Amino acid sequence: MIKILPSAIEDLHQGRLFYEKQQSELGEYFFNSLFSDIDSLLLYAGIHVEISRHYRLLFRRFPYAIYYKVEGEFIIVHRVLDLRQNPRKTEDALS
Repeated sequence: MIKILPSAIEDLHQGRLFYEKQQSELGEYFFNSLFSDIDSLLLYAGIHVEISRHYRLLFRRFPYAIYYKVEGEFIIVHRVLDLRQNPRKTEDALS
């Protein structure tokens, strides 16, 4: 089962707004594509590289990463972060 924390939902919302400002319908494409990658965690959770005690799934179509943990039968998505930001900001967001 996948659980998406409010912090990750806010990240998704901000990314969607950013891409929608770039081009009409791009925000919707970003949002739907990202959820497709999140759904893939049902099959592939735990095989990704670990960063700051979180697994990191690199998003295929946009410069974003999904940071999650596996706790028992739960996959918990903590953050969905833009990889173009300062790495220190990513570390702060994960702590």
